[in-house]
Amino acid sequence: MTESLPSSPRAHIPSSTYRLQLHAGFDFASARRVLPYLKRLGITDVYLSPIWTSTPGSTHGYDVTDHAQVNPELGGEAGLRRLSARARELGLGLIVDFVPNHMGIQGGHNPYWEDVLTHGQASRYAHFFDISWQPLKRALENKVLLPTLGDQYGRILERGELHLTRGGGHFFLTYWERRLPISPRSLAGLLTALASELKGAAPADDHAELASIARAAANLPRSTSADLTDEDRLARAQESEVITRRLGALLEASPRVRQALDRMVEAVNADPARLDALIQEQNYRLASWRVAAEQINYRRFFDINDLAALRMEDARVFAWAHAKLFELIKGGVVNGVRLDHTDGLYDPAGYFRDLQRGAARALGQEWTEGDPLPLYVVAEKILEPGERLPEDWAVHGTTGYDFLGQLNATFVDSSNEEEITAIYRRQTGDRDSYHEHLYRGKYLIQRVALPGEVNVLAEHLERIAEADLRSRDFTLTALREGIREVIAAFPVYRTYVRADGSREPGDNARIEQAIRGAREHSRREGRTLDPSLFDFLEAVLGLDAPDEATRAQYADFALKFQQLTGPVTAKGAEDTAFYRYARLLSLNEVGGDPGLFGTSRRAFHAEARGRAERWPHAMLASSTHDTKRGEDTRARISVLSEMPQTWMAYLSAWSPIIRSLERPLDLGPAPTSLDTYILLQTALGAYPLGGRLDGFADRLSAYMLKAAREAKLRTSWTSPDGEYEEALDGLVRSLLANERFAQGLRELHTRISPYGAQNGLSATLVRLTAPGVPDTYQGSEGWNQSLVDPDNRRPVDYAWRTRTLARIEKRWPEGGSRLAGELLSRYEDGGVKLLVSWAALQARAAHPDLFREGNYRPLEAGKYLLAFARECEGEVAVTVAPRFTYTLTREGTPWALGEVWGNRQLTLPRSGTYENVLTGRRFRVRGEKVPVAKVLEDFPLALLVRR
Repeated sequence: MTESLPSSPRAHIPSSTYRLQLHAGFDFASARRVLPYLKRLGITDVYLSPIWTSTPGSTHGYDVTDHAQVNPELGGEAGLRRLSARARELGLGLIVDFVPNHMGIQGGHNPYWEDVLTHGQASRYAHFFDISWQPLKRALENKVLLPTLGDQYGRILERGELHLTRGGGHFFLTYWERRLPISPRSLAGLLTALASELKGAAPADDHAELASIARAAANLPRSTSADLTDEDRLARAQESEVITRRLGALLEASPRVRQALDRMVEAVNADPARLDALIQEQNYRLASWRVAAEQINYRRFFDINDLAALRMEDARVFAWAHAKLFELIKGGVVNGVRLDHTDGLYDPAGYFRDLQRGAARALGQEWTEGDPLPLYVVAEKILEPGERLPEDWAVHGTTGYDFLGQLNATFVDSSNEEEITAIYRRQTGDRDSYHEHLYRGKYLIQRVALPGEVNVLAEHLERIAEADLRSRDFTLTALREGIREVIAAFPVYRTYVRADGSREPGDNARIEQAIRGAREHSRREGRTLDPSLFDFLEAVLGLDAPDEATRAQYADFALKFQQLTGPVTAKGAEDTAFYRYARLLSLNEVGGDPGLFGTSRRAFHAEARGRAERWPHAMLASSTHDTKRGEDTRARISVLSEMPQTWMAYLSAWSPIIRSLERPLDLGPAPTSLDTYILLQTALGAYPLGGRLDGFADRLSAYMLKAAREAKLRTSWTSPDGEYEEALDGLVRSLLANERFAQGLRELHTRISPYGAQNGLSATLVRLTAPGVPDTYQGSEGWNQSLVDPDNRRPVDYAWRTRTLARIEKRWPEGGSRLAGELLSRYEDGGVKLLVSWAALQARAAHPDLFREGNYRPLEAGKYLLAFARECEGEVAVTVAPRFTYTLTREGTPWALGEVWGNRQLTLPRSGTYENVLTGRRFRVRGEKVPVAKVLEDFPLALLVRR
C-alpha cells in the first residue's frame, strides 16, 4: 500500500518580481551581483528568463535543447544554486521561466531530436515531438521534413554541397556547418560492400569483424516500425551504439580497413546518384527552406523551423521534461514558475493540474483539486477584450499582458478618436478597420507561414469526413479553405474544449461566432464554399457527434485545431496587423487591441476589482521581453491622442521634406506612407530623454526594417526587397540628418516629453499598487524607451541605478519632499522614476497584507485622475495617478501641480493622517474629501498611506 502524503501547503507568493534576461554575457554570476541592489529596491522575488540548456549563443533561452539540464553557458546548475543561495540569504525568492511547448532543434545541439533523425519512429524519443509520420505527401511517409537547404535539393547535390563524412565509427551527412546523423541501418549496404571488397585483402579477423558489424546493422529493426515497444526502442539504440563502438575500434586497429572505408566514402561523395541513394534511406527528407511553410510535417512554435513542438500531453514526456524542475523545487532552489506559450499545449488545464501535482510531490505533499496551490505559477495567456481566464486553471493568474493592455489604454484620450483616425487616414490612405487588417493578417499567415500546419489539419479532417456518408464528398481543398476561414474569423486565441467534452464557459459561443464570421468572409471574398461544410466544421469543433467513436475522432481534431488558432492569431495580429494598422502605435501592444481607442476609468476599475477578487496574485506587467515598445516609449506616443491638431501641424511641416527623400521604385514611392507614419511616431516615442542621439539612427533603422518585414507588404522575412529596405534605411538616416526635420522633432519632443514622463510615472505607480504581483522588467525602474526585441534586451546600467538608489536612501530621511522635487526637476535622467519605484516597493514591504490581500475601491476625482484605494483590516493606501495632463495644463506648465487642479476634490475612504510615501509629506484629512491641489501640491502623483 502506498503511504499517503500530507495535504499541500500554500505556495510561496511573491509581493513583487523583477525580470532578468539571462545569456552568456549576463549569467548567474552577473545576476548574483545584482541581488543586493534588487533587495534594497524592495523586490521580493527575482524572475529569470529560461535557465535550461539552449542553443549555444542564445540571447533569450526560449530555444531549449534539454529541459533536464541547467544551461552551462549561464553557469550550470552549480551557478544556479549559488544564485539561489545568495537570494535566500537576502530573503529573495527565485521564479524561473519554463518552456513546455517546444524545443530548439537548430545546429544538431538537441540530442533528442538528433536521435529521432537517426532512428525515425524507432527512436526512444519519437513520442517527444508532434510529427505527422503519415502525411498526404507520400514522399514524406515515415520521414521528417528538414527544410535546411538554401536551394533545390537536386542543385545542392549536383554542386557537391552535401557530403558523407566520418568521425570514428560515426557517420554524418554534412551540409556546410550542419552535421546530420546517418541511420545505422542505412550503413549496412556500404559496410557489406566494403567487406566484399576486402575479402582476402584484409586480415581474416578484421574482415570477420567487419562482416559481423555489417550484418548487425542490417538486422536492426526498421526505423519505420511504429509499433515497437519502449524496450525494443531501447534495445535498438543500445545495439546501434555497440555497432558504432565496434566499427570505431576496428577502424582504429586496422589501417587497411580504415583506408578502404575512407576511399569508399570519397567514391560515394563523388557520385551524386550513390550519395542520393544513401540520403533517401535516412529518416528525414532534405528540402529547400522555401518548402517549409507548406510541407512541414512537425508542429513548430509559430513558423520557426528551428523550434519543434513537444507532445507534453504524453505522461512520459511530461515526466522527463519536468524532472529537473521538480528537483530544483524540492531543494528550495526555485520558488515559482512562469509558463511560456501555454496556449500551444494540447490540454492546458490538464497540464497545470499535472504541474501542481508534481510540485506537491516534490515537496513531499499530496495535492488534489480544490486544495491551495503548492507552487506559484503564472501562465502566459493573451486575453482578448471581454475574455476571462478559465476559473478552474491551477495557476495564480496570467503573466500580465491583460493588465498591460488595460492600463496602457487608460492614457489614450478617446474623445479625440475621430480626429486621430482622420489624420491617420489622410496620412496613409488606409481606410480599413483594425479588425479587417486582423482578418487578412490571420488568413495570410495560414497561406504563407503556416500552410503546412493547416494541411495536416485538413488531412485529419478529410479522414473524419470520409467515414461519414453525409460529409465524404467534401474535398481536401474545400476542407482546407474552410479551416482557414474559421481560424481567420476566430474571436480569441483559442478555445479549451477537452477530450471528455468539457469546455470553458463561452467556448460554444466563440465557435459559433467564428463559424458565422467564416461564412460572411467567405461570401464577401467570393470564395464559394458549400454552406454545409461550415455546419460540419461546427459539429466537429463542438464535438456534436452521432456516437461515442465519432466523438472521439472529433475531439482529437478539435484539440489539435485549438493548438493552431493561437499561433495563427499571434502571427496574424502581433506580427502582421500590428505593423499594418498604425493609427496610434502605443495601442499596438501585446495584450491590447489597436481597434479600441482608449480604456475608460470605469472599465479599468472593473477589471482591477475582478482581479482582486479572483486572481489577486496574477502578475502585472508593463514591459516584457516580448513587448513591441518599452513602457515609456508608449507613454509618450499616447500624448498624441491629446493633441491631434498640433500633431497634424508638425506632420504638414515635415511632409515636403519626406516627399523629397522618397525614392521611385517599380511598385511605387519608397518608403510607403504607412511606413513613414510608423517611423514618425516611433522616432518621437523613442527620442532619448537626454537628447543624446548616438546610435539612435541605427536603432530606428533596425526597428523599421523589422516593422516593414513583419507587415509583409513591400518586403518580408522570406522575400526581402533589397531596394525597398535600402530606401527605408535611407529615409531614417536622411530625416535625422535633415536640420529642419531634426529641429522640429526636437521641438515636439521637448514640448511633450514631460507629459509622456507623467504618463510613465503614473503607470508605474498604478502597476506597483494595483491588485496583483507587480513585475518590473529589467531596467524599467528607470526610463524604458526601448523598441521591439532585440532593442529591449540591451544591457542595463546597474551601476548608475545602484548609485542613484544609494543617494535616495541617504537623503530620504532628512528631506524626502526636497529630494523628490530635485529629481523631478531633472526628470530626464530617470532618477524620479527610480524614486517612485523604490518608494512604492517599500510601502508594499511595510504593508504586505494590504497590497497582497486588500480589497480594491475606485475613487472618483474626475477624468484627469486614475485613483483607487486598497483596504485591509484598517490599513488604507490610496493611489493618485494623473493622466491627460497635456490637456489639463493646456501646455502651460510641464507638471500638473497645485493650483492647476483648481477646486477638484478627492474622496478618501476615511479621515485621518495620511503620508504621501513618494515625498514623505503628511497631512491631516478631516471628513472624507481633500483638495487634489493639496495632495499634488509639490509632486505630480501620490501614494497616500493612512498612519
